[in-house]
Amino acid sequence: MAVNVFEKDLQLIRQKVDSCPMGQNIKEPLYVWIDRVTRTAELTGYSQEFETLSKYVDWITKVPWGKYCKDNLDLVHIKQVLDSHHYGVEKVKQMILDFMSVSKIKQMRNPNSIIHIPPMLFVGLQGIGKTTLARSISEAIGRPFVRIALGALGTTLELRGSPKSESDSEPGQIIKAIIKSGVMNPVIVLDEMDKVSGEQGKRSDMMATLLEVLDPEQNSTFRDHYLDQYIDISKVLFICTANNLGPISSALVDRLEVIRFNSYTDDEKENIAKSYLLPKIMEASGLDSTMLEITDDVWESIVRPLGFDAGIRQLERNMLFLGRKAARKLLENPTQKVIITPDNVKDFVDLNNVY
Repeated sequence: MAVNVFEKDLQLIRQKVDSCPMGQNIKEPLYVWIDRVTRTAELTGYSQEFETLSKYVDWITKVPWGKYCKDNLDLVHIKQVLDSHHYGVEKVKQMILDFMSVSKIKQMRNPNSIIHIPPMLFVGLQGIGKTTLARSISEAIGRPFVRIALGALGTTLELRGSPKSESDSEPGQIIKAIIKSGVMNPVIVLDEMDKVSGEQGKRSDMMATLLEVLDPEQNSTFRDHYLDQYIDISKVLFICTANNLGPISSALVDRLEVIRFNSYTDDEKENIAKSYLLPKIMEASGLDSTMLEITDDVWESIVRPLGFDAGIRQLERNMLFLGRKAARKLLENPTQKVIITPDNVKDFVDLNNVY
């Protein structure tokens, strides 16, 4: 009975391989492996390779072989999406539209082709909106979005997998991101590239691996150590982020389209607070304009409580704090609209609690 159950499992594994649209050059070695495990099972009732085979087939058949999503490269639509999520950073948005214009022309000349968009590197201080802009690009062109935090990776094996012969082996983060997206051309954000391992040797290894991932001359034949197959990742739109270029190898920077983000001015922050953050905070706090009003002469205190912050993270914290305080005031006095003025702003925004 055990052998019959085991053979049934092997049949299911073979069916997985049969139905997967991967190339025949990948399937043939798998069939040989399945046959070998089947023969061993018939002779002994079990094969030590079964678990390894089953796990490997499960992973390799999850790769979305040959599945691509078609880009929406309507420039008017892309601009609308970027503008709806991001105030300011006009130079950056114009550069993004320039890239998409080139891709649009290529798409028009060859409508059936899968467009390659060159990898980008967003450089700027924390909180300036690099990752959120990358997410907006994925929304605008209609590609799935996946983020990989490079600062949390310890070795190159986490990027490109470990051999299947090792215990607890799995594909690396690049292949996992593609599997998670369900297509071969997602937007993958490689976040905090400048924060990879501080050890010189490990950092050099990581930079070399990232070069293989991002270099258009190499990434059409990217090899994950676990899958042990050449996989074309050249159609992935890679967007990298960094606070500065110092720790990144010059060879890697040369392969990337570097886009620099400037700090937000106070006027830009005020517009972001009014037009983008306030509606979001009102919704999160369950408030509307009949419950909360902020007078125009209050915004300077909210935008710049104790000093200059390049991004908007502290501003968003201030707004969240304000929304919670206003909600509490309304519960304490439901008949009275909350109006925030210069005289009472300190009751709603902790001007001394900045990070």
